[in-house]
Amino acid sequence: MATTAEIARLARGTLLPSFTGASAPRWLLDELELGLGGVTLFALTGNVPSPESLAALTAQMRKAGDPFVTIDEEGGDVTRLGGHATGSPYPGNAALGAVDDPELTRRIYRSLAAELAEVGVNFNFAPSVDVNTADDNPVIGTRSFGPDPELVARHAAASVTGTQEAGVAACAKHFPGHGATVEDSHLGVPIVDADLDLLDRRELVPFRAAIRAGTRAVMTGHLNLPSITRGTPATLSPEAITGLLREHLGYPGVIVTDALDMEGASGAIGIPEASVRALIAGADLLCLGPHEHSETVEATLAAVDEAVRTGRLPVTRLADAAERTARLRAWLAGNSPAVVDRAAGLEAARRALQVTGALPGWAAAPLVVETESSGNIAVGPTPWGLHPWAPDAVRSDGADGAADRVLDRAKGRGLIVVLRDAHRHAAQRALTTALLTARPDTVVVEMGLPVWRPGAAVYLATYGAAAANAQAAAELLGLTSAA
Repeated sequence: MATTAEIARLARGTLLPSFTGASAPRWLLDELELGLGGVTLFALTGNVPSPESLAALTAQMRKAGDPFVTIDEEGGDVTRLGGHATGSPYPGNAALGAVDDPELTRRIYRSLAAELAEVGVNFNFAPSVDVNTADDNPVIGTRSFGPDPELVARHAAASVTGTQEAGVAACAKHFPGHGATVEDSHLGVPIVDADLDLLDRRELVPFRAAIRAGTRAVMTGHLNLPSITRGTPATLSPEAITGLLREHLGYPGVIVTDALDMEGASGAIGIPEASVRALIAGADLLCLGPHEHSETVEATLAAVDEAVRTGRLPVTRLADAAERTARLRAWLAGNSPAVVDRAAGLEAARRALQVTGALPGWAAAPLVVETESSGNIAVGPTPWGLHPWAPDAVRSDGADGAADRVLDRAKGRGLIVVLRDAHRHAAQRALTTALLTARPDTVVVEMGLPVWRPGAAVYLATYGAAAANAQAAAELLGLTSAA
């Protein structure tokens, strides 16, 4: 039987907790000195007020240990480096899929990873390689390269390659695929109604490509595949992690869980027990969540110790995880960073634009109307829209009378209405329909997925709401000159 100290050392090496603020608290530095696996950074908890402060933070942590410094930086709508204060200079996956130039995708991800490396982040929870086949998917959407498995696979390989050329570990997610769901795993356990044959033809195609490209990590999703996991979330299922990912796909690298504070993983059992079950299932690293600090670390270490002592969790499983994470650290130590190439972001955003109809030539600045759009937990409160180039832009929730107020303000001017995933927001559709009825010359700009297409004379799809997408749209609409 392993000693308590040996179990604690191995268990500690699997944990990725979080903390509040731009400086590492004493408890975290103490845990790093004892061999804590690493941390996950979140903008919402104040970890990323600026690139300079983030660089100082990661340097502080590395004086105490050798942590994996992980972050969700997908570019596009899911961005953390701007601290939710600014949008990303890189368009997200939907725009890259619309362009369908894998070499450009590789450039984008290499530059994005170069920016991460500059501030000391060595492990990026990206790319999302989900095949987004459900239009009503509430959490993937523009985070996916698209609905076609082969297209997603091309860009999965390119994004993994680009990321790792910059010396940052890529992490293909959300295994075995979150694209066919209509529920958010932050809030429940989404069902993926697919048998192995369908998974092999759809969800698993991009994961195979990412594995062939050498992805250093794969993140599990909290997904119920009734024909395989029989009601258990994939993160906690040996059939999914060991059976499907390790054995069926032959994946040899690090497996990390999505945040275990999510309802889909721990809602019924708590984070310590979810951690034990994920380790039993075959996970190597445990992302605990944005608000899981020293108390959760202590409770999880105690739960793992008990699971080992009662025979639920073999200590060899922990040793196996330690071997994989040690190989990843050795890989990280042998890599050199790449050069930042932000020009690639704007190039991609410009190429992604798709226009139906002939753009009008306005004599005066048009009125820009931005609609209300509920985001999701993964995206967070990052700003979006065309208002930086339209000082008198208005925001409308589509309530009664909103269309009349907009039309009154737009008299004698051109009119632009900006949407975001209008297919998921009835108020956006209603407002747009009313505006088009009265003003058929209204230009419609969709900054989410272009699923709902009204009968507009001019329709512009950006395939994302990142700063780069907005800049490209503003240029095309004549709100600003090309940079």
